[in-house]
Amino acid sequence: MARSIQPSLTRQLFDKAKEYSDVIDFTLGDPDYMTPRHIREAGIKAISEGKTKYSANAGIAELREAVADNIYRETGVKYDAQSETIVTVGAMEALYLSLCCLVDPGDEVIIPAPYWINYEHMTLMCGGKPVIIDTDEEHDFIASSKQIEAALTERTAAIILNSPSNPTGMVYDKKTLEDICRLAKKYDIIILWDECYKTIVYDEKFVSILECGNIKDNLVVINSCSKKYSMTGWRLGYAAAPAELIANMTKLQENIVACASLPSQYAAIEAFKDSTDDTEKMRLGFLNRRNILVEGINKIKNLSCKYPKGTFYAFVNIKDTGLDSITFAYNLLEQKQVAVVPGITYGESCDDHIRIAYTVDEDKIIEGIKRIKEFVEEL
Repeated sequence: MARSIQPSLTRQLFDKAKEYSDVIDFTLGDPDYMTPRHIREAGIKAISEGKTKYSANAGIAELREAVADNIYRETGVKYDAQSETIVTVGAMEALYLSLCCLVDPGDEVIIPAPYWINYEHMTLMCGGKPVIIDTDEEHDFIASSKQIEAALTERTAAIILNSPSNPTGMVYDKKTLEDICRLAKKYDIIILWDECYKTIVYDEKFVSILECGNIKDNLVVINSCSKKYSMTGWRLGYAAAPAELIANMTKLQENIVACASLPSQYAAIEAFKDSTDDTEKMRLGFLNRRNILVEGINKIKNLSCKYPKGTFYAFVNIKDTGLDSITFAYNLLEQKQVAVVPGITYGESCDDHIRIAYTVDEDKIIEGIKRIKEFVEEL
């Protein structure tokens, strides 16, 4: 199985970009904002006090209480902190543990495209079969309940939904989520709900699937501290789910990583206490970058881009250039030293797009637009 999993094109372009001295790197979704000071200091304090041992496999009680309290404040849905939450090594591990518990060999997992490539890879690693639903730009790359229902079979084990979406930045609306919730309950299907970018929404209020129906028994909520608090390297994520599933995920966690880093857990407790101002500052910064980037891209002949409603990604349509996404990305890097991600990374139907992560400062975005414009004009 390991031989069949290849490094993503995102990482390939990121690594390739390191060969250039004057590169503008739009590849990774790693915010350039520093982790807020009070969170860093909490992590340092934990280390200084010797809190560097193992924790309980599912995470320390205080942090799990903070996770449950945060979900309740935002959605009104109660989770029992000790039986219905788990702290993980990033949201990636929460997703993988969930799939390991839900997917038997040959089971199917429905994944709307464009999708984060790890959804497909993790499904395959669990012996499952990814069932890809193609969405389109006209409908904001959002999967409808009709599309999902048409893809269901007796082997369907789960549906993965991501809002706001990596790579498109689009956000599921309440009506669509309500329809999908009814579907999940009708067929008793589990939804894996990835809301890691929920605090980076620009023009409307984020809607959690927890607000869209009595779906708790058919739901795994997956989130992390990475984007909200710019804590990507701290590797701290979490999940909320039915108690039986959390118990099984905890058993797996014991045998995979034992527990999340203890200093990171104490830093996360501090993050949950009061980081609203820091989070809002980042959101407004990304909003300004989004506007600069999309406005600039849309002035380039043969390129177009919808304004993402959330995240820090722009999904740029390159169809009119006549190039496929891999050719576009590699030629752009070699000729203009600008690194972007080929759209085909996010599904076979996405080969007419590229993804740009605007996780660099405004000056680099402006220079990047200039170089992309030169590249397209020289085709």
